Amino acid sequence: MLTIHVVKSGDTIDKLARAYGVSTNAIVRANGLENPSKLVIGLALIIPKPYLRHAVQAGETLDEIARRYRTTVPEMMQLNHLTNAASIYPGQRLLVPVFSYTVRPGDTPTSIASRFGISVQRLLQENGLTSTSRLTAGQKILIPDPPKRTIDVNAFTTVFGQAGAREVRDVAHDLTYVSPFGYRMQRDGSLEPIDDVPTLQAARNGRIVPMMAITNFSATEAGTQLAHTILSNPTLSDKILTNTLAIMRQKGYRALNIDFENVSPEDRENYNRFLQQAVDKLHPAGYLVSSSLAPKTSAGQKGLLYEAHDYPAHGRILDFVVPMTYEWGYRFGPPQAISPLNLMRQVIEYAVTAIPRNKILLGFQVYARDWVLPHVKGQEAETFDMQEAIRRAVEHNAVIKYNETAQSPFFRYTDSRGRQHEVWFEDARSAQAKFNLLKEFNLRGVSYWVLGYPFPQNWTLLEDNFIIRKI
Repeated sequence: MLTIHVVKSGDTIDKLARAYGVSTNAIVRANGLENPSKLVIGLALIIPKPYLRHAVQAGETLDEIARRYRTTVPEMMQLNHLTNAASIYPGQRLLVPVFSYTVRPGDTPTSIASRFGISVQRLLQENGLTSTSRLTAGQKILIPDPPKRTIDVNAFTTVFGQAGAREVRDVAHDLTYVSPFGYRMQRDGSLEPIDDVPTLQAARNGRIVPMMAITNFSATEAGTQLAHTILSNPTLSDKILTNTLAIMRQKGYRALNIDFENVSPEDRENYNRFLQQAVDKLHPAGYLVSSSLAPKTSAGQKGLLYEAHDYPAHGRILDFVVPMTYEWGYRFGPPQAISPLNLMRQVIEYAVTAIPRNKILLGFQVYARDWVLPHVKGQEAETFDMQEAIRRAVEHNAVIKYNETAQSPFFRYTDSRGRQHEVWFEDARSAQAKFNLLKEFNLRGVSYWVLGYPFPQNWTLLEDNFIIRKI
């Protein structure tokens, strides 16, 4: 596992590089630091691993190299961003998911193995040591990566045209699916078009499954009446799905995400029937069908957002689901963590009682928010990326704090007009906490809302924790 270092008073990039035995450039790249000379107290930094490098010899295959280092071909491909295992060539230098560690005074095989999340037996085996071997300060030993699970990773994107394509290309090696959001259903059974062709081409080039998203709501309309109009009319429902299938075939989509929100409780069974209609129509054509689910914590949870979302039915009918475990820190609400781990956990604890674990993608937001204080009801917070959050912390010399309950970082600052602000964002600690939740409940994978907000630490940690499935 990668090391996460929380900046303390007096820390500099040079000091950290020397302490951890890596280059300053490696730390800067792993964290996307724009001004490495200015570190704010409380900033969580990923410390990259000094991986081994292997020079490919004539006649070597990736499988042979992987077996030599006791790793796997998928791990080698992911670490080196390879799309074809047969494409390696003599002289090529490949990173190997094993790195060296310099023994410090007081270290023991047990303490080292615990630190890096591997067994003592594997540590000894990899280094030709026995249980009676003594370690000396300054000694170099190899640390193999712990075994990784293979997971599915989806990302929604709301940016279209060539800009949307660039977003997909930037993280293509870390995605199983990408879902342009979205095709809005119309009262006549048609679908409002979107400019998704460049995004779909980028997906195909990156071996990503394109997933079409259809929805009933917009930024200006909750969609409750539209949902009722469609779901209560089997003929209109079938027309929506027929038009959806036509677009999927025309544009090369291979999966569908259904996102009905703010559905009237009276339309619960109608919604379930629509899901079954979708599966009956799309499965014979070879397509996957999924849904986005309101973040329920119990079967009987009240509210327009929740009641029509029947977790057991979605889990029984569909190939997989995306509980939308984010947006507690709503842009029009009071300041708080956007994806607090304690509330995410409550949703997943209920979800796994109603839906098979291998059908659940954990929802994860990748943006930050800045609220002006004191909060006035209805006042909109500013939404931006994690890098901007760090820029603001640096600019105002803020101290970043960490809420242990929500497992989320935040800070406060005063602007040039004398107004106080509160910023909640994500960092390496909070991302790792979400990945740990995914592992704890053995879920299918993770789904990001939404591309377009740079968060380099997330993608580095994702690759460190998992192998991303490519279909």
